[in-house]
Order: sequence, then structure tokens, then C-alpha cells
Amino acid sequence: MKIKTKLNLGIGFLFTLIILLAFLSIKQINSLSTASENILKDNKETIGYTKNMLKALSEIEEDEEALNTFEENLLKQKSNITEIGEKELTENLSENFYLLKQNQSDEVVMANLHSSLFEIMSINLNAIELKNTIAGNIAKKSILLISALSLFCFVIALMLFLKLPGNISNPIQQLIVSIQQIADNDYSQRVNFEGHNELGELAVSFNSMASKLEEYNKSSAAKLLTEKKITETLLNKIHYPIIGFDTTMKVNLVNDEFLAVSGLSNDELIGSDILEVASDNDVIRQIIIYGSGNKFIPSKNDPNTRIHLEMNGKDIYFEKEIQEISLAYQNNTREHLMGYVVVLKNVTKYMELNLAKTNFIATVSHELKTPVSAIKLSLQLLENEKTGTLNQDQYELIKSCEEDADSLLKIISELLNLAQVETGKIQLNIIPVNLEDILRYAINNSKSVANQKNIVFEIDLPSDLPKVIADKEKTAWIITNIISNAIRYSGDNSNIVISASKMKNKVKLSIRDFGRGIESQYINRVFDRYFTVPGTNKEGSGLGLTISKEFIEAQGGEIYVESELGVGSTFSIVLNCKDYLS
Repeated sequence: MKIKTKLNLGIGFLFTLIILLAFLSIKQINSLSTASENILKDNKETIGYTKNMLKALSEIEEDEEALNTFEENLLKQKSNITEIGEKELTENLSENFYLLKQNQSDEVVMANLHSSLFEIMSINLNAIELKNTIAGNIAKKSILLISALSLFCFVIALMLFLKLPGNISNPIQQLIVSIQQIADNDYSQRVNFEGHNELGELAVSFNSMASKLEEYNKSSAAKLLTEKKITETLLNKIHYPIIGFDTTMKVNLVNDEFLAVSGLSNDELIGSDILEVASDNDVIRQIIIYGSGNKFIPSKNDPNTRIHLEMNGKDIYFEKEIQEISLAYQNNTREHLMGYVVVLKNVTKYMELNLAKTNFIATVSHELKTPVSAIKLSLQLLENEKTGTLNQDQYELIKSCEEDADSLLKIISELLNLAQVETGKIQLNIIPVNLEDILRYAINNSKSVANQKNIVFEIDLPSDLPKVIADKEKTAWIITNIISNAIRYSGDNSNIVISASKMKNKVKLSIRDFGRGIESQYINRVFDRYFTVPGTNKEGSGLGLTISKEFIEAQGGEIYVESELGVGSTFSIVLNCKDYLS
């Protein structure tokens, strides 16, 4: 049966039931209305006539018109006889009234009249009660009939609601699943739902299409195998280690260079789960695993791009690059992720050159530090009056030389610290220390420069500030460097606000200046090596904040900056406090 025919029959049948329900409801309501009218009309009028006649009888001695009133209501009663026995009582009432007209003082006639009137009233009251009972029964039957029909309509509607959508949607859902499977290259999928409706015809067409696709896929298998061999040959000619795996983490591509580096065979890798292999192989673990939770980082967001291996007693360094492989099928603009390819580039030569550069900088800096310190000492001796009196020009020249010597010593110190950072040989002595003592030391070192610009320090430290877990010497160097920068970029007669607060198991130290601030596009670069904010015209090596960041993070802390152009900058340092040890 066609889907359209099913829908027409189902909806038509339900519509017919609704019309039938409406017809029966109207009919039953009309019956109730008729019964109610019968109760209220005839019997009520008769009771009214009898009441009027009883009243006339009671006034017959006082009112001459009472007989006329009785006669008028008697005539009306004769034309309104509706109940069994009412006619005989009315005739009897008429005969007694005739006798009363002849002798108004006849008490026997008067008693007969009262008796007849009360009997007539009783018959009509009983009739009202009976009709009321009949109307109630009709109402109950109507409610029962309408309820039964409504229940039947509800059952039919519920069956249509439960069955009809499923009969239409289930085959469509099955068809959607099969189409998705074919989109994923599973051409063995078929849909199996019987029927001579539109969906049955669609299933036949779909299965025919799937069969042709499967035949086409099988016919091109030999061509694909040939292309795969060509691809494998090209990969083996590349001198970079390469490995590929699909979205289910199954290895499906590897070249000879990678096999040599990993120490595994082709059979051990191809078809294996790369996460399982990584658990036993250090090379693959470094390629795909980040952290201790077996978390795969298949993108440029991988923070660990450098791999260090030891092969034949020699350190080898690789830079890894993970590429996502996505394909868009014909007539489909949306790309589907197929897998990943990891390329390892040997950067050992560059690492050795960089290490040589770092060692050279460290050696030269160390060698320069001694003579520069000697020059500074000599300048201080020249300032002493015991060596002779200096004129103003000579004094200014010596001061200028001292400033240059201080700048040289600062640069040399930064280069030595940078060498520690680059070689990974940062020496830390992390102990519980008093942050206030470190801060006082840094402020005292910077006070003379601050006084030259008439800069005032505003310090806000809580009295119960806990000790921090840090390297005292390096933390003092970091804070001194940040305060020096704040002084350098602040105007004359300004303030520098230094505050601290406790945050759970950490302590936050903030140093705020009211200088020019930093443009938003440069905020994320202030910690980069050799970077200085353009347009500041301030001297500096661009290494201080880089080294500060490395030192703070080596201590398990954090450093960041918040700045707004024209308002100022706030550098914040977060260190673990003594409570962190527990």
C-alpha cells in the first residue's frame, strides 16, 4: 500500500470518528434538553393551576371573584391534562365545583374539592420526579456513550500516532544509516524493508546503487594496490621518519626511516593500535602521547614538538609535525577526517649549533663580567677624594661611565641567566622564604633610580602573608627587574603600587605602574626573547622578562601582565605558599 494511501485512510477514518462523535453528542444533548423542557413546562403549569384554585377556595367567603378565578384555572387544567389518572380527578373536580356553585357552604363538597386538588398536585409532583430520574438516566447513558466513543477515537488516534510515524520513519532511518555507511566506504550495506510502497521502490533503487558501487570498488582494487606500492616507495625515499594512522589509531603507513628510529619492524606496526605500541616504545610515546593520561594531541596545539632520543651513545633531536588528513567526497564540500601523518625532522645539527652558541655566550659573558666589575671598582675609587679632587666635568664623565658599566653588568647577568635557561641547567634553591623581605630588598636596590624621578612606592601587604616556596635569589632578581621596568616606563612624580594577596595555596604579588601602558597586540609578546615594545624608546636587551618567566615557571609559579594603553601596566607573580607543601 502506498504511503499516501495509508495517510489518507488513517486521517480519513479518524476524521469520520470525530464527526460521528460530534453527531452523537449533539443528539444526546438535544434529548436532555427535551426531557428538561417536559419537566418544566406541563407539570409546572398544572401545579400552578392547583395552587391558584386552592387559594380561591380559601377566599371564597371573602371574595366574590374567587369562584371566577377557580373556574378560569379549572378550564386551564382541563386543557393541560398530561398524566395518568389526572383526567378522572379533573372531571371529579369539575362536578364538585358545579355543586359548590349551588351551595357554597357545603363542607362535604369543599372537602372533596381540596382532596382532588391535592391528588392532582401529588400526581404532577411524582411525574416531575420520574421525569427527572429519566433525564438523569439519559444523561448517564449519554456520558457513557460519548465516553466510549471518545475512548475508541483515542485508541484509534493513539494507534495511528504510534504506528504510522514508525512505518514511515523507520525505513527512512535505516536508509540514512546505510547511506552513512556507504559514505564511509562500506559498500556492502543493503536496506531490507518489504512493501510495494514508495519506500520499497526506494530500497530497490538504493540496493541497486550499492551493488554497482561495490562492483566498482572491487574493480579498482588492483589499481589501488599499485598506487599504494608507488606511495610506499616514495615514502621510503624520503629521509624523514614518517608514520601514519587512521582515526581509530590503527597504523597504516610507515617508512624505513621511521622503522630504523623506532627499532620496530613493519609487521609490528602496520595494523597495530598506536596507543598500545606507545606503551612499550619510547619513540612512539613521545610522538603521540602528552602527559600521563595517554592523551593524543593530533594538532598544532601539541606543546611538545621536540623529541630527544639517544641512539648509539649519541643525542639525537627531532622536531615532530602532525598533519591531519581530510578528504572531501565527490559533490560534498564537507571534509571528512581520515587520519594523521607524523613527520620527524632531524634537527640535531641545529641543536648542536645552538648549544655551541649558548656555551659561547655563557663563556664570553663570564669572561666579561670580571673586567667590567674591575672597571666599575676603579671608577668608584676615582670618585673617592683620597685619589684626588675631580672637577664637575670629570665627575659627570665618571658617573656616565658607571652607568654604562652597570648596564653592561646587567646585560652580562641576563646573558648568563639565559644560558642557564637554554641549557636547562637552572639551579634552584627552593625553600620557604619571607616574600616581604625579598620585596624590601628589591625596592632598596631600585630606590635610588626611583628617587631621581621622584617616584613613590605604595606598598599594601597583609600582616598574615604566609611564606612562599621559592628561590630567594632568583625571585629577588625577578622582582627587581619588574620594578626597574615599572620605574623606567613611569613618568616623573608618579606612583608604583605593590600589593599582595593569598589565594588558597598560593600568594599573588602585583606590581602596578601608571606609565604609557602596552598596546593590546603586544601584550602576548612581552615575554618573548629580545622583544621590546615598539615606540617606547627605552634601552634594554629584551631578555629580562623572558628570563623572569622561565625562572618563575621553574619554581612552579606563574607570571602574567595586564595592561591598557594610556593607563598603565600590572605585572603579577603567583607563587606557591608554605601551605602548598602539605
